[in-house]
Amino acid sequence: MNDKREINGWMMYDWANSAFSTTVVTALLGPYLQALAEATTEPFRILGTAIEPGAIYPAAVSLSVILQVLFLPLLGTIADYTRLKKRLLLAFAYTGAFATILLFFVRMDMPLVGTRGAVVVASLLFIIANLAFGGAIVFYNGFLPQIASPDKRDEVSSRGWALGYLGGGLLLLLNLVLLLVMEDTALAVRISMASAGVWWLVFTFLYPHQRLVQRDPGRDRPDVNLFTHGIRQIGHTFGELWHKYPMTLRYLISYLVYNDGIQTVIVVAAAFAAEELGVPAQTILILVLMIQFVAFGGALLFGNLARRFGAKKSIMLSLVIWSAIVIYTYLFINTQVQLFVMGAVLALVLGGSQALSRSLFSQMIPSDHEAEYFGFYEISERGTSWLGTFAFALAVQLTGSQRIAIVSLIVFFVLGLILLSTVDVRRAITESGNDPSGVVI
Repeated sequence: MNDKREINGWMMYDWANSAFSTTVVTALLGPYLQALAEATTEPFRILGTAIEPGAIYPAAVSLSVILQVLFLPLLGTIADYTRLKKRLLLAFAYTGAFATILLFFVRMDMPLVGTRGAVVVASLLFIIANLAFGGAIVFYNGFLPQIASPDKRDEVSSRGWALGYLGGGLLLLLNLVLLLVMEDTALAVRISMASAGVWWLVFTFLYPHQRLVQRDPGRDRPDVNLFTHGIRQIGHTFGELWHKYPMTLRYLISYLVYNDGIQTVIVVAAAFAAEELGVPAQTILILVLMIQFVAFGGALLFGNLARRFGAKKSIMLSLVIWSAIVIYTYLFINTQVQLFVMGAVLALVLGGSQALSRSLFSQMIPSDHEAEYFGFYEISERGTSWLGTFAFALAVQLTGSQRIAIVSLIVFFVLGLILLSTVDVRRAITESGNDPSGVVI
């Protein structure tokens, strides 16, 4: 434990995979897929209902999220049972990377399938890549309690998140330059999306593949049907959380609530900027780029705060700031300068709140079940929002204003803050069989 080479290899997976979430998910695939759909001669239909071009990418995201919810907890139980955490991490990472690289071949009038087929192919490749992304993160997070001692996890987790923002931002910067200098914008977008897959593939091979250690305690496991075992184990884990680890369950619920608010802000920020402030697409891309680099410093800043005040108090501080961001956005933001200032503040708490949430959860789960518990944790991780997006959409439907709708998100931060304040961290750590010594609480 605390082997520097292995920790560096682990942290660099954040650097590797963040290129996908930044370049493909956040910046490029949505607009590109919509442009392809708009170029088709006939609308897409499902059960006779015409599907708007702008709805195709969100639908693909939603389907991939549903699949994550169904499969990630199951994958976690299988990983813990088979002791194949590293192999599964690499298998899912490489699958996602190759699916992303194949997006390069999706273009107008695509051979054999045409433009309509290209939209379908792109959607399927994205669903595969995003499901693989989530699966790999489950196994990746499961390594944290094994490679870092309890007193080092906040620091290691924060540095990993920081490297993720830095790596994702660096590739996005390179792709932005490519988009500015190339005349063929569609080709530049295809190259940029494929570059995210290459980045993901190469850095996974250079670091996690080479440096992470596959741990096997040497206990014999009887041959069982892994699917049946996984389903049964999920039910067993729910029972354990309820009866044996109530504080861990309370923390997980608080995380699912406040992180839903965080993810919703991430999802709706670009649309809010475009709709309410009239910000052009190029400026939004620059805003996303700025947030990536500021979030790098924010993750490190909150790692330092956790060393002094503890992860729980630091997360609670971030939730107060998130609430202030929502209120300020509703009341005062009217110009692009104000938007960028608020984006910088948002970026400071974005990396810190998520990095410390991960490390704090790692303290509260029983050993040998890390991937299983992180399977539940991951269903509200990066890019996954449930009630938040529904509440926002409902508010927009009722009021016709995204500015008014964004106020609805304060409920998630306030409720999450209240729930988190009731979590006894020391009790949660000891109940799960871990040692709280050295952990700042």
